[in-house]
Amino acid sequence: MNQKKKVKLDWPVFIISGGFLILFIILSFINSDMVGSTISSLFDLSANLFGAYWQILLLLNFLIGLGLAFSRYGKVKLGKMDKPKYSFFGWVSMILVTLLASGGVFWAASEPMNHYMSTPPLFGGGEFNNIPAAFAQSFLHWGFTAWAILGTLATIVMMYVHYTKGLPLRPRGLLYPIFGEKIYHKSLIGSTADIFSIIATVAGTLGPLGFLGLQISYGLNHLFDVPNTLSLSIIVVLALVAIAAISAATGVDRGIYHLSNYNVKFTILLALVILIIGPTMFIIDAFVGGTGVHIQNFFEMSLYREDNSWLAWWTIFFWGWFIGYAPMLIVFISRISRGRTIRELIIAVSIVAPIVNNFWFSIVGGTGVFFETENPGSISNALNEGGMPAAVMAITDQLPMGTVFGLAFLLVSIIFVATTTDTMSYTVAATLTGNDHPTRWLRVFWAIIFGLTTVMILTIGENSISAIQNSIVITAVPVSFLLLPPLWNAPRIARKMALEQGLIWQREMRKKVDKY
Repeated sequence: MNQKKKVKLDWPVFIISGGFLILFIILSFINSDMVGSTISSLFDLSANLFGAYWQILLLLNFLIGLGLAFSRYGKVKLGKMDKPKYSFFGWVSMILVTLLASGGVFWAASEPMNHYMSTPPLFGGGEFNNIPAAFAQSFLHWGFTAWAILGTLATIVMMYVHYTKGLPLRPRGLLYPIFGEKIYHKSLIGSTADIFSIIATVAGTLGPLGFLGLQISYGLNHLFDVPNTLSLSIIVVLALVAIAAISAATGVDRGIYHLSNYNVKFTILLALVILIIGPTMFIIDAFVGGTGVHIQNFFEMSLYREDNSWLAWWTIFFWGWFIGYAPMLIVFISRISRGRTIRELIIAVSIVAPIVNNFWFSIVGGTGVFFETENPGSISNALNEGGMPAAVMAITDQLPMGTVFGLAFLLVSIIFVATTTDTMSYTVAATLTGNDHPTRWLRVFWAIIFGLTTVMILTIGENSISAIQNSIVITAVPVSFLLLPPLWNAPRIARKMALEQGLIWQREMRKKVDKY
């Protein structure tokens, strides 16, 4: 199939997913308390019923991926392209911004501090008594298994379905090995898979985007005494949307690629400066010690099931968030990974990206924990009173040239979230058209929709934004079943491609042809 062949917009999926979003906003305006209460109840139900399944799913996805990467199938090339289109740095940069943008600045500052202030139950509980455990718990939530679910086994399946079989680039493609081509032809199951994937993506994107509007307002108020008002938050969001829309209009090769590169380079520079002028040895000790505790207790942490309320608030919330994001990021990572081998893909996504992510958490969160140990209350008081944005500003206040660092963190946050918005706009547009080159107007349309919807939510209040973040856990329930078949289908497809590429041989070659 010619990949640039014009594919019609999937109107049923577009209307149902968009209609659901509009209905949610209307109901929030009419009775935000009712909406918030309903989502909270469904969140608790989802966490209780599906939490254990998600923990097993993420762990198996990571382990099977590693086994595949270091097997004889690791050399299989993906996407029917001999050489990668993007440099390794540029490729990993685009992958990194996907999850880091969800909260890589504010969670990096607040989560290690939260776990330091109140030790996770697996490590005995208590207050201010276990620094390595605090970082180990953060590393689990933003580490190997979290990244692996976003683009390893399922990406192998998606790239085979799209680039080898020539079928549309849609989340329903993950079901192709089970249902065959009929999943694309007026299929209720296929449309449902796409709809829930879009809704989960919208829920996951609006949360960070909405919070960022409030957080930037807090930062400007803290640094420059600018009145922290709703109007300022709306202006910030609209500015973000303008950046995202321009980037979305220019496409992956220019907009998203260059914005990701610049932001990762700026983030590396910021990290190095803090590492040098900040508590250098404490940061290194936090990273090394936290990694050691993480690896030593990896399976126990991954499968911990004792304190359900704590688990739902932390681990299960994150797992639901990342599962909800996964189908769209799988579409995006498939688009940018042509010419890479299975080994490169799995190592980059589930090993390299998490290590970079965790070191960033050690720099930002470690600086905060260090100052808290030196001056108790300097960070924890701000975190308790003002939440995540207050933690970031409290940390920068302890550094030389605190205002400059405060502005730098705000700038990194803005570009991260703008990049995520244009990336998600691209993937939603690709899903609706089934083509990896969706039309420009559709990409820009979704960037604008993300922004305008966020503005509407900001007018409702902060509780509704929290409700939207919780809603991604609910939408992650059906999405998580999309990610189950790749556990066994990815190895089978890898073997089939290895045969086709002459990497392995088998006497009965004819058996491989019509398998899928």
